[in-house]
Amino acid sequence: MTGSCLTPRGSTGLADVALHPRLREDALWLGRLSVCQVLLMNDSRYPWLILVPNQEGLREWDQLSRLLLPGVHADICRASEALRGYCQPDKLNVAALGNLVPQLHIHVVARRHGDDTWPKPVWGALPPLPYPTATGQAVAAHLRAALAC
Repeated sequence: MTGSCLTPRGSTGLADVALHPRLREDALWLGRLSVCQVLLMNDSRYPWLILVPNQEGLREWDQLSRLLLPGVHADICRASEALRGYCQPDKLNVAALGNLVPQLHIHVVARRHGDDTWPKPVWGALPPLPYPTATGQAVAAHLRAALAC
């Protein structure tokens, strides 16, 4: 599922960086925020957004251009607000791990007490449980609207 969102006002106008194949396989593309592409992790257990900064060759957080850093922070806040509005989580986990996917990407995961892995991390705990097609499309549409992308 791919989005057809226009670049929002305030965007850097940078071309999207190519996504690592694992991100393309594991997530649904939602659109663009100010300096990041945003994806929905295809795991129905957790509302989970992934942000990919539009800077080529990034592997580590400290390699991020100082000019893009405020935009990445704003995009993390925007993703967090969208998830709060969507599912009222008990906790939001924000992390940039990169152990399996070397391309810098930021996870914003909505967690609920009693979810399938609470209180442990979601990464690698269980195999993903993909959204049924119609449900995934509905969740993606809702989050696109909430993100205004």
